[in-house]
Amino acid sequence: MSRQRPKDLTALSAHEAARAIREGVISSVELVGACLARIDAREPEIEAWAHLDPELALSEAREADSALARGDDVGPLHGVPVGAKDIFDTSDFPTENGSPVFAGRRPERDATCVDALRNAGAIIIGKTVTTELALLTPARTRNPANLAHTPGGSSAGSAAAVADHMVPAALGSQTAGSIIRPASFCGVYGFKPTLGLVPRRGVLMQSHTLDTVGLYGRCVEDLALVTDYMTAIDPDDVVSFRRSRPPLLGTTRARPPVPPRFAFVKPPPWIDADKDMQAALEALVAKLGDRAIEIEMPVLADVIEFQRIVQLAENALYYGPLLDEAPEHISPGLTKRLEEGRAVDAQAYLRAITGREPAYRAVAAGMRGFSAILTAAALGPAPEGFAATGSPIMNGLWTYLGMPTVSLPLLEAKGLPVGVQLVGLRHDDARLLRTARWLAEEFMA
Repeated sequence: MSRQRPKDLTALSAHEAARAIREGVISSVELVGACLARIDAREPEIEAWAHLDPELALSEAREADSALARGDDVGPLHGVPVGAKDIFDTSDFPTENGSPVFAGRRPERDATCVDALRNAGAIIIGKTVTTELALLTPARTRNPANLAHTPGGSSAGSAAAVADHMVPAALGSQTAGSIIRPASFCGVYGFKPTLGLVPRRGVLMQSHTLDTVGLYGRCVEDLALVTDYMTAIDPDDVVSFRRSRPPLLGTTRARPPVPPRFAFVKPPPWIDADKDMQAALEALVAKLGDRAIEIEMPVLADVIEFQRIVQLAENALYYGPLLDEAPEHISPGLTKRLEEGRAVDAQAYLRAITGREPAYRAVAAGMRGFSAILTAAALGPAPEGFAATGSPIMNGLWTYLGMPTVSLPLLEAKGLPVGVQLVGLRHDDARLLRTARWLAEEFMA
């Protein structure tokens, strides 16, 4: 980006904004103020925010600008506003988990990943709306692409806020499809890293086997930049893993040594997918020519059922006590889900848990010779109405396998955004993001 002042500050990506602030092209106060003005103008229609404190955000922006003026060393996200889904603990905002059970809850400390972003210089501008306990009960947020359609869930507010230029980046989480599906529906970039790459301490737990922290941004570089500064080892979390690797952003910006090859996969739910979306995705595959080859992965039929069982059982483990203690504050839909989870057979749960590693090995074997799996990010564009948030079935299978996934807003169907989902091998997040950037640039060329 040149040193020329941009006309629309709210259109800046996170990495563009960080550079512009660092180089003195704009101030953090100007950027935060522009985002707050956008929120003020659009929030009555979109309803993406659960908690905002404009004065606090502007105060932190002023301090960020003062630090630069003093010549202090600053972090890579210095002065950049970021939204946080309202299941991430924050010491200066309530964290209510989208449920009256937690109304007024004020954590004493930040979630580990929130603390890491603050240490990198980011300003947490507010908390975004989540569905009830980050599950399937629709929230009040509307889709900026079309206000009559769902934004998806459970990270509804984060996806909508980034899509509507209220903030350049926002945190989300995924247990089935809560990052990738809203990214597809709202037309933004979304990233669910490898399970265990980003610490989960201080984030509402609904499934220790599946829960993954991720985010939304304006481009693939944003996904890499922000994730780089959230990764850490959490010795108290069994899925956290030791890693030794170059920064994600450096790899993402690098040119692939050879053009990527894609395994085009149609999981079993493909048969029920929107026909216009199928046609758009198949046209993209055709454009890629011999760089995309359709392959079969029969193991995915088992994976879909395994994910469903694990999530149901572990939802009941974590949320069952809430149902017992405050049933009047739990929606009928969630009550039914928790009762179903409590009825899961122990043998079925154990089969689902022990099936993960053999299933992953089968998928990894099928990916030999390919840079990533290319598949649909959802069953179609965002459904009209607000009775549901759309099916997460095209995402849950990869979440169960612990694989990194990214949604690229490259397609349309029925006049609405449709994401292209790329899936990488575990711990190969950097190559996945590099491949995603290559595909985005190739498609836009």
